[in-house]
Amino acid sequence: MVFAPSAPDKRLDILGDAGESAGRSRMNAAVLMRITRMAFRHRARMAVAILATVLAAVFQLFVPQLLGRAVDQAQGLIGQAGAQAVEPSVAEAALLTTALLLLSASVLRGLATMMQNYQGEAVGQIIAYELRLAFYRQLQCLSASWRDRVHSGDLITRGMLDVEGVRLWVSTGVLRMVLLSVLIGGGAVILFQIDALLAAIALSMVPIIGVRASVARLKLREAWLALQEEMSLLTRVMEENLAGIRVVRAFAASAYEMSRFDRISERARQVSARRIALFVSSTTQMTFIYFIVMGLVLWVGGQKVLDGAITLGQLTEFLGFMLILQMPVRQIGWMVNSIARASTCGGRLFAVLDLVPSIADGPDARPLPPGKGVLRFQNVSFTYKGRRQDRPTLSGIDFEAKPGTMIGIVGPPGSGKSTIASLIGRTYDVDSGAITIDGMDIRQATVASVREAVAVVQQQSFLFTASLEHNIAYGAPWSDRANIERSAGASQLHDYINRLPGDYRTLVGERGVSLSGGQKQRLAIARGILPDSRIIVFDDATAAVDAVTEQRIRQAIASAMADRTVIVIAHRLTSLMHADEILFLEEGRIVERGSHAVLVALNGRYADLYRLQTREAGRPAPDAEAAS
Repeated sequence: MVFAPSAPDKRLDILGDAGESAGRSRMNAAVLMRITRMAFRHRARMAVAILATVLAAVFQLFVPQLLGRAVDQAQGLIGQAGAQAVEPSVAEAALLTTALLLLSASVLRGLATMMQNYQGEAVGQIIAYELRLAFYRQLQCLSASWRDRVHSGDLITRGMLDVEGVRLWVSTGVLRMVLLSVLIGGGAVILFQIDALLAAIALSMVPIIGVRASVARLKLREAWLALQEEMSLLTRVMEENLAGIRVVRAFAASAYEMSRFDRISERARQVSARRIALFVSSTTQMTFIYFIVMGLVLWVGGQKVLDGAITLGQLTEFLGFMLILQMPVRQIGWMVNSIARASTCGGRLFAVLDLVPSIADGPDARPLPPGKGVLRFQNVSFTYKGRRQDRPTLSGIDFEAKPGTMIGIVGPPGSGKSTIASLIGRTYDVDSGAITIDGMDIRQATVASVREAVAVVQQQSFLFTASLEHNIAYGAPWSDRANIERSAGASQLHDYINRLPGDYRTLVGERGVSLSGGQKQRLAIARGILPDSRIIVFDDATAAVDAVTEQRIRQAIASAMADRTVIVIAHRLTSLMHADEILFLEEGRIVERGSHAVLVALNGRYADLYRLQTREAGRPAPDAEAAS
C-alpha cells in the first residue's frame, strides 16, 4: 500500500520559503504523532511488535525476582548443609527449579526481543518505502516555480537522510517507550510491595532523567536541524561539482573546489561533533545519576538486611532490577536522540509533502476534447513569482496557430520567448488572459491531457542514463523500432547511431556526456517528434546544430509536421524565416509580426537583425546590435 500524504495544513507550492519555515516551526509532537499514525496503519505488524515488546519486558521482570528467590534458597541450603549432610534436600530441588525458570525466562525474553526488533524494523522499512514513493511522486507534481527556488541537492538529502531519520522512530522511539513503560511500571509495583522506601529510592532517577532528557531533546533537535542543513549544502556542492566536472577541469579549479568542499565538510563535522557532544553529555549524566541511585539502594538496603527488615534475596531483587534498568536508562538518551531526529527529519519531509501543486487539475477539469491542435493566445500576461510586478515577463500576447502552419518567435534575450513555450505546456499558468487548445482553456483541462497534446523540444536537452532507443522513445515508450528509426532519421541522427557498435542499444553516458551538443539536440528533436502530439514547440532546438544539418532536419520533418501546429523559437533567423508568421518580441511584447518578406520590407527591428546575421549591409546600426 502506497502512502498518500494528508495533513490539515496544506500550503501552495508557490509559497516556497514560507512553506519551508512553517515546516521547521511545527511542533515536535505533531510531527511525531503523524509518523506514529503512519506506523499504526500496519496494525498487524505493530500489534505483534508491541505484544513482543510487552512480553520481553515481562520476562525481563521475572529475572530479578527469580534471582532473589535463588539467593534466599541458596542461603537456606547453606544453612541446612551446616546442620546436616544428607541426600539432596527439598531446598536443592527448589534451587534447581528456580534456575530452570530463570533460564526459561531469559530464553523467552530473547525470543520476544528478536520478534520485537524484527517487526519494528519491518514497519520502519515499510514507512521508509512509502515516504520515498510519496516524496518522489510529490516532486513530479510540484510546479516549476517552486523547483526554481529549491536546489536538487537539498531534495536529495531529504529523500535519503531525512527518510532514514523517520524510519528509525518506530524501533528507537515507539517500541522503546513501550518497553520502558512496562519495565518501570511493572518494576514499581513489584518493588513497592517489598519495601516502599527502597522502591522510592530506586525509582527516584526516573523523573530526574526525564527532566534532563527533555532539556537534551530541545538542544538535540536544533543540532539535528543544523546538521541536516549542512548535509543538504554538502550534497548540493557535490552534485554541482560532479555535473560540472568538465568545467572544473577546463579552468584548473580543482584546488578551489576542494577547498570549498573542505570548508563545508568541516562545518558539517563541527555541527556533528556538537550533536555527539550533546548526546554523550546527556547519556553520561543519566548514567551517573543511575549509579548514584544504585549506590544508595545498596547502602540503605544493606542496612535493612542487617536489621532483618528484608532478606538478602530481596535486596538482590532490588539490585537485579537496577541492573535491568541500566541499559534502558542509557536508552533514554538514545530515545531522546531519536525524538529529536525524527521530529526534525519528519518536519523537513512533511514541509514538502504538504505542499499543494499550484499547477494541478481543478475540481471540474476534464481532458482536452479531440481536435486538430488550434492554439490561441488571448491577451496573455505573465510574471514570474518573485519578479517585479511592474515589469511583466509577457504582456498582451495575442496570436493564433493552426495545424499545418508554423509560427516563428524571435527577439533579444530576456524578451519572453522561452516563457511562451513554458506556458503552452502549462509549466506555468498565465496571470491574465487565456491560452486555448481547440477552443478549450488549458487551465480547465487536465494537466496530463495538455502535456500529451503539446511536445516541447528544449534547447537544453536532458538525456537519461539509458540506451539511445529508450531516450528517443521516452515520450512514446510503446513505439516500435521502425517509428523510432524514422524519428531519428528525421533529426539526422540515424546514420550516426547505425555506425555505433551497439546501434540503438548504445548506452548514453550520464546526462548525455558521451554525445556532442549537436547530437544531444538532434536526439531531443527525435524524442519530440515521435509522439503524436497536436502541437510541437521547438525552443531554440537547433542552436547547437550547424546550418547544413539544420536545413536537412527542417526538410526531413516537414512531412511529419504537415498536420501539426508548429511553434519555432530561435535566435538564428534561418530556423524560422520560412514560417507562416513571425512574431518579434521585445520586453515581453509583440512589437512586429508578419512573414519574413513583410518584416524585411518593414525595415524595422527584424530587418536590422536579418541584415546583421546575413551581413547584407555594412556595419550594423546600434539599434541592430541591440536587437541582436
